[in-house]
Amino acid sequence: MELESLACLLQEAKARTGHSEFVVVGSLSILGVLRSQAIPQRMLMSRDVDCYTRQDPDRIFDLQADLGEGSPFDLSHGYFLDPVSPNLPTLPEHWEQRLIPLDLADGIRAWFLDPNDAAVSKYARGDPRDREWLRAGLIAGLLSLAVIESRFKQTVFLDDSEAWRARKMLAEDAAWLDG
Repeated sequence: MELESLACLLQEAKARTGHSEFVVVGSLSILGVLRSQAIPQRMLMSRDVDCYTRQDPDRIFDLQADLGEGSPFDLSHGYFLDPVSPNLPTLPEHWEQRLIPLDLADGIRAWFLDPNDAAVSKYARGDPRDREWLRAGLIAGLLSLAVIESRFKQTVFLDDSEAWRARKMLAEDAAWLDG
């Protein structure tokens, strides 16, 4: 996925909802990083854009049929909108204040989750694909173990098991980087 593809999807979303501000969370939130260094391909492999309309988060769910998985848009472009709630991912406190704004064509503004906040959510989820994304970001220097660890302290995890698993994976990745 490239920023131009995301812009195309958000233009379609704007045409259908009238909204011009979208918040992108999940793997493709890495597209909001300033282009001072290349983003590893492994961090851009997702086909789904986890997103919600900024001013009316529930409005995004109206787009499932037109822009979601299996939609005509997906079949034509090879990627799709995955409507989410802002309450879905496990995120540290004040994540909204760290959103990265980026103006796109047609008056669209995308707000991207800070990469280290996205990393907290990915460690909480613990999916193997997320682990690949995390390690690619750590190697590239787009993610910081120290920042992620500090954000863990600001995060209310779903339960003790999720917190333990996330901390364990972070420690494993720190050892892996040192190895």
